Amino acid sequence: MVRLKKRLGKILLDAGIITEDQLQEAVDLHDGRSLVKTLVELGYATEEDIAKAVAKATNLPYLKLSDYRINPAAVALIPEDMARRYELIPIDIKDNKLVVAMSDPANVFAVDDLRIMTGYEIKPVVSTESDVINAISQNFQMDREVEEMMETAVGEAEEVEPSSLIEEVEEEEEEAPIVKLANYILTEAARSRAADVHIDPQESEVRIRYRIDGVLHDVLKSPKRVQHGLTARLKIMANMDIAEKRLPQDGRFSLIIDGRPIDFRVATIPTIHGEKVVLRLLEKSTALMKLEELGFSQVGLERLKSSLLKPYGAIFITGPTGSGKTTTLYSCISLLNSVEKNVITVEDPVEYRLVGLNQVQVNPRAGLTFAAALRSILRHDPDIVMIGEVRDQETALIAIESALTGHLVLSTLHTNDAASTITRLTEMGLETFLVSSAVDCVVNQRLARVLCPECKEPYTPSLETLMSINFPLDEGSEVPVIYRAKGCEYCSNTGYRGRIGIYEVLLMSENIERLTVERASTDLIRKTAIEEGMITLREEGFLKVKEGITSIEEVLRVIA
Repeated sequence: MVRLKKRLGKILLDAGIITEDQLQEAVDLHDGRSLVKTLVELGYATEEDIAKAVAKATNLPYLKLSDYRINPAAVALIPEDMARRYELIPIDIKDNKLVVAMSDPANVFAVDDLRIMTGYEIKPVVSTESDVINAISQNFQMDREVEEMMETAVGEAEEVEPSSLIEEVEEEEEEAPIVKLANYILTEAARSRAADVHIDPQESEVRIRYRIDGVLHDVLKSPKRVQHGLTARLKIMANMDIAEKRLPQDGRFSLIIDGRPIDFRVATIPTIHGEKVVLRLLEKSTALMKLEELGFSQVGLERLKSSLLKPYGAIFITGPTGSGKTTTLYSCISLLNSVEKNVITVEDPVEYRLVGLNQVQVNPRAGLTFAAALRSILRHDPDIVMIGEVRDQETALIAIESALTGHLVLSTLHTNDAASTITRLTEMGLETFLVSSAVDCVVNQRLARVLCPECKEPYTPSLETLMSINFPLDEGSEVPVIYRAKGCEYCSNTGYRGRIGIYEVLLMSENIERLTVERASTDLIRKTAIEEGMITLREEGFLKVKEGITSIEEVLRVIA
């Protein structure tokens, strides 16, 4: 043990973290405790500084476990007592190697025991002692709880009829196994940064998946007998009819998870194996992102802001489902929201509830459609009107007429690019002169995954590859060095962490107004917009590739 202390002390001295006198004082005072804890208690170093110095000295990566999604299959390979004895935890399996977070990577006995027990080659990474101990407590406790929840829930389901099980769940006893299982699924989804939770009934099991950074991941497989109770619990939380299983339903509820208020939007649909449930996680802080944080280029941001600062006109945020339109819309509204402005929104559903807005929830069953709500709110002296989505001719017509009568109107529309939005509006039956006069700006967008900053690797692609995808190259310049995904512990071996928007911003000019009135083709409108300074989706995506933000493969995945 003394030898190890001396080795650690030399590492910290060489790194300039502590002095000789501080080291000697810590060695004299350690009294059986670890040298790391003694140095931290004395205030001479932090655990993170020490772990980073050890990682550098041993040529191993440093990993902050709180930012890492640990693979349960890796944790299950060793018993808890072994993890606590050696202060380590398996966190992933990569390239047939077991990735293990350790506070002391020089412990060869621990590495040898792990290799023998698991049959894997061991790939150590360095983490702080506190991080490792916390991860052990959370993950092994989580494994025990999930296993117990599953066994208890299955046992109850076997003993009673599904209808009786649903009645028990309806009582909402917080200690019920099904309630615990539902809470676990929702809590882990929030902690994993999931945007959606899919509960998919299969023939012999229930598959639970999280959509993280736009891609679905399997996280749990539950016995089929748990399906009825789990679905019922989620429907109760969302205030839905648990007896209705033949028709789709929608609902919502809110929870506070790790101090973060999160809204869950719930949708069910009957399938051949039972009801499928999808929950969308809506975090209020996401809606309050500034426009500058979304990924706009400087040119695109200036073009959009020039329209937002006008007192009237229509601005459309367009793109396919899941492209981040709502986030952009709320960022625009947050910029405009002030005491001097009367802002009214019409939404289905109201995804984010913001202070200062008058938000109207559409209710078709009661006759409160988008069109009906719009007709009414125009009598409430609005300065700014936000429409969640233009779905039909009547809504589009009222929105356009509102923009022509002194209101700033913001809405979303499903189109593939900015230019086709103009064509889409005229095809919905609107007069071309109304569209040309009212529409001021169209933003089309996609969401691309961001390369993991810890593992992205530079490479030089071939000139032929770049030319085949029309990658922008400066005349006479060399092929640029760009980055691609690799995969590491920090990004759960995906090579990506987080997402960023890719935008094209079309401003309505005199030329485009004339083309609109003449019912010109989408291609001609797009060509004119590009000549007038619009940067296309693909061009902006490739600019982000040049900046090392994302990869060519990701841009081509999200932009046809």
